[in-house]
Amino acid sequence: MRQRLQCVLQALSPALVYGVGKPLQTLRGLKILAQGDLVLVTGATGFVGAAVARALRDAGFTVRVTARAGSNTRNLAELGAEIVPLDLSEPGGFAPALAGCRYLFHVAADYRLWVPDVAAMRHVNIEGTVALLRAAAAAGVERSVYTSSVAALGLTADGSPATEATPVKPAHHVGAYKKSKFDAEQTVRSLAKSGQNIVIVNPSTPVGPGDVKPTPTGRMILDAARGKMPAYVDTGLNIVHVDDVAQGHLLALEKGVSGKAYILGGENMMLHELLALIAAETGRRAPSIHLPITPLIPIAWVMERIAEITGKTPLMTPDVLAMARKRMFFSSAKAKRELGYAPRPAALAVHDALAWFRKEGMLA
Repeated sequence: MRQRLQCVLQALSPALVYGVGKPLQTLRGLKILAQGDLVLVTGATGFVGAAVARALRDAGFTVRVTARAGSNTRNLAELGAEIVPLDLSEPGGFAPALAGCRYLFHVAADYRLWVPDVAAMRHVNIEGTVALLRAAAAAGVERSVYTSSVAALGLTADGSPATEATPVKPAHHVGAYKKSKFDAEQTVRSLAKSGQNIVIVNPSTPVGPGDVKPTPTGRMILDAARGKMPAYVDTGLNIVHVDDVAQGHLLALEKGVSGKAYILGGENMMLHELLALIAAETGRRAPSIHLPITPLIPIAWVMERIAEITGKTPLMTPDVLAMARKRMFFSSAKAKRELGYAPRPAALAVHDALAWFRKEGMLA
């Protein structure tokens, strides 16, 4: 009974904090630094960026968001925020976007598990990030929060939860995205070391409302919920509610130490456990066929070669299978201890994700 009561209170906590119709002066313990401060959020057309922008708006900040030409602005429709054009590959637009801003949340990134042009991804995720943060310093931005990823961190040999201090080995960074995020984080650390006020956050695998694209994880949840995932390759991952990741960003702004990184994770689980949660929510049977990885490698290789010709994202690649061999478990103990970060159960993240997919007509 006590455990059930705790779950109910956790589920109700956003309503208790936000109140009805007006933002309060605290948001899960966050003291508003100055009501109405202008904040720039990059990547707000995306999943995590939109959640960060919503959390800032509800906390009383004035939010300005960026959007690339031709990008899907569905997540911006209800924000009521000023939208300015910005492309990380075109630094000329940085100064106008940053003008008058007290804080910057740099959430935007090229997040794809396979890309035909690796150099273009690295240019956006590394050079674009550095140029934007330098422009923020020149514009007088007091503090920036940079959204890195657990993809930039090391992994333990035994599969136990990794931390911000876990040693990094080249083998941990499989694929262009992981390598680009690792290199980007190192450059951001260098900027902080040279005196710029930047806090780094490392979200794990966010799940929840607002996944318009959807992300690779969101696509997998949709496929499983639709009964289109008869088999699976089991792996370990860390599931976190996207709104908790957003709260972690705000806590990092207030309480984070410049140059330090904070894992914003949730619950470690095997993929079959996540699929069981989805099955419980939808009334379907969870996939029961567990596929071994090794026999799939030549198939993935062929799929990748076809993708290089067609330009269409392959269903799987050798890099994806290599990642699946690792248990990507992480600990958020540092963020909990130093920031007051308080993630909720993964089951709530799955519930809210499916509810949003249904509301948006993405899940019949």
